[in-house]
Amino acid sequence: GAFLIPYLIMMVLEGAPLFLLELGIGQRLRQGSLGVWNLISPWWGGLGVASTIVSYLVGLYYNVIIAWCFYYLFNSFKSPLPFSTCPNETVEFINQTFPVAECELSSETAYFWYRQTIDASPSISETGGVKWWMALCLTISWVLVWLCIMKGIQSSGKVVYFTAIFPYCILVIFFGRAVTLKGASEGLKHMFTPDMTKLLDPTVWMDAACQVFYSLGLAFGSLIAFASYNPMKNNCKRDAIFMCFITVFTATFATIDIFAVLGFKAVANYEKCVDHNIKKLHSIMDLLPTHPQEVNITLENYEELWPQVYLPAIQEFYENKTHEHIKHCSVSDELNQAAEGTGLAFIVFTQAIVELPGSNFWSVCFFMMLLALGLGSQFGTMEGVITNMFDMKVFARVRKEILTGCVCLSSLLFGLIFCTGAGEYWLGMFDTFAGSMGLIMIAFFETIVISYVYGHKKFTDDIERMIGERPGLYWQATWRFISPLTIFGLVVTCLYYRIAHPPDYPAWKMELGNAVREPYPGWAMFVCLILLMGGFLPIPIVYLMRRCQCIRFDTDIHQASIKRVETTISTQGMIKGEELEEYHDSPAGEDDDDDGGLTVPGGRFRMEVID
Repeated sequence: GAFLIPYLIMMVLEGAPLFLLELGIGQRLRQGSLGVWNLISPWWGGLGVASTIVSYLVGLYYNVIIAWCFYYLFNSFKSPLPFSTCPNETVEFINQTFPVAECELSSETAYFWYRQTIDASPSISETGGVKWWMALCLTISWVLVWLCIMKGIQSSGKVVYFTAIFPYCILVIFFGRAVTLKGASEGLKHMFTPDMTKLLDPTVWMDAACQVFYSLGLAFGSLIAFASYNPMKNNCKRDAIFMCFITVFTATFATIDIFAVLGFKAVANYEKCVDHNIKKLHSIMDLLPTHPQEVNITLENYEELWPQVYLPAIQEFYENKTHEHIKHCSVSDELNQAAEGTGLAFIVFTQAIVELPGSNFWSVCFFMMLLALGLGSQFGTMEGVITNMFDMKVFARVRKEILTGCVCLSSLLFGLIFCTGAGEYWLGMFDTFAGSMGLIMIAFFETIVISYVYGHKKFTDDIERMIGERPGLYWQATWRFISPLTIFGLVVTCLYYRIAHPPDYPAWKMELGNAVREPYPGWAMFVCLILLMGGFLPIPIVYLMRRCQCIRFDTDIHQASIKRVETTISTQGMIKGEELEEYHDSPAGEDDDDDGGLTVPGGRFRMEVID
C-alpha cells in the first residue's frame, strides 16, 4: 500500500511531463528516437543509441517472463494443478513414498517455481545448463513476437486491440470474484493502511519511478516512434493526460484485485495455522500442569483464549519457550510476507489461485492476462529498437520482416542465458542495472536536451502549433526544473545507497527450502557495471566524438544544418498523403532554412555541412 504514494507522486513529477515531451517531439519531428535526437543536435545523437541499447536489453529479458507465463499457462490445463500438491519420492530401502523434502520445507507453489519451472541453481556462478522446456517456451514467445511486429505498426497495431482490451476483461472478472472472497476485506485494509516508514527507503522511490517508466513506456524510444505516426494536428497533450489517468486507474484497480486475493490467501493460511496449533495443542494437553479442560478452543475463540490461557501455560511448561510445533498465527504477518516481482505472480498469487473453487479456470485467465500484458509491452519495446535500426542508412534497404527476424533470432540466442538454472538471477541483474538505471539516465538527458538545447520555448511553440493551445505553468516547470532535479536526486541517492549497501540477489537453497540473499561475485559485479554503462556511455561518447570532430562525418559539425525533407522510411508507409502535405505546409517547415536541396530516395533526413 505504501508503494502507491511514491507511485502517484512520480506519475505527477515525471510520468506526465515526460510522456507529453516524448509524444510532442515525436509527432513534431516525424522520426524515431535515433533520428529525433540527431535532428535536434548531432552532438546528442547518443540518446537514440542509448535508448536502442536499453530497449534491446529490456526486450531480451522481458520475453523470458512471457516464456514463463506460457509454461504456467500450459500447465494450467492439467487437473489438479501441478503447483497445488507436492510430488512424492520413493525411499528405496523401506520402499515407501514421501513428499519431496524441498517441497515440504517451502511450499507447493514455491517448489513448482524453483524446481519444476526454472530448476534454480544454488548460485549465479552455477548455470546448471539450459533447461529445454524453458528454451522451447522462449522460442514460442519470440516467434509470436516476430509474427506480430514483422510489418511494424501495420501488424502490431491490430494485435494491440486484443492485448489492450483483454486484460481489462480479466481484471473485471477477477474483481467480481476477488471482493466476494473470505478475507478480501483484510487485504484491502492492509492496502489502504500503508507502512509510512517504508517511504524513507530510497529504493522504494526508485522502484516507483521505474514502475512509472515501464507503465507508460518512457525512455524506450517506442513512444517517440509511435508518435511519429500521428497526424500533425493530433492533440498530444490530451493523449498524455488521458494515458496517465488510465494508467493510474489500471494500477489502482489491479492493486485492489491483488490485495483482495492476497487477503483471501492470508486468511486461508491463518486458518490452516490455527487448525495446526489446535491439533498440536490437543496432543500435548495432558502434559500441561494446569489447563481449563472445560473450555474447547476453536477457530472462533482462538484469538481470545490462545494468548490469555493456552500460550502462557505452554510457555511456562517449556521454560518460557513455545513448543517447537506451535506456530505463530497472524493475518497481518501473512500479508506482510507477500512477495514482489516474479515471486508475487508465480508463487504467492498462484497459491491463492489454488485455494479458489474452479482453480484451473482462474489460473488460465490469470496467465492469459499476464501474456496479453507482456506481449503488449514487448511490442512497444521492440518497436523502439526496430524503428531506430530501420532508420539507419545501413539497414534502409533491408525488408522489415527480415530485419525484425534477425533481431528476434539474436535475442532468442542471447536469451538462452535466462533459460539456465541461474536464469532468474541473471534476469534480476538485467532488470536492476540495464533496465531501471538505464531508463532513468536517458530520461534525465531527454529533459535537459529538450529544455536547454532544443529550447523549451521552441518546444512549447511546437506544441501550441500542433494542438492550438500553449502548455501551462505545470508543464513548463516540470520540463525545465522539477523533472530533471527529481531524476538527478533519485540517481544520486540510489548510487549512494548502492555503494553503502552492495547489491545482492536471492539465491535458492534446496536444503533450506528458502531463498537466501547473497552478494554478487566479482565477475558478476563487472557485468552489472557493463550493463549500467551500456545505457549511459553512448551519450557522452557520441557527444565527445562529434564535439571534438573525431570522425570525418562530423567535420565542422558546429556549422552543420540538418534538413527535414520527408518522413522516415519506417513511418512513410503509415502516413497518408494529405498528412504529408499538411506537414510541409505547417509552420514547422517555415523554421528551417530551405536551400533547395534534393529529396533523397525513400524520403529521409539529410545532414549537410554548409560553408
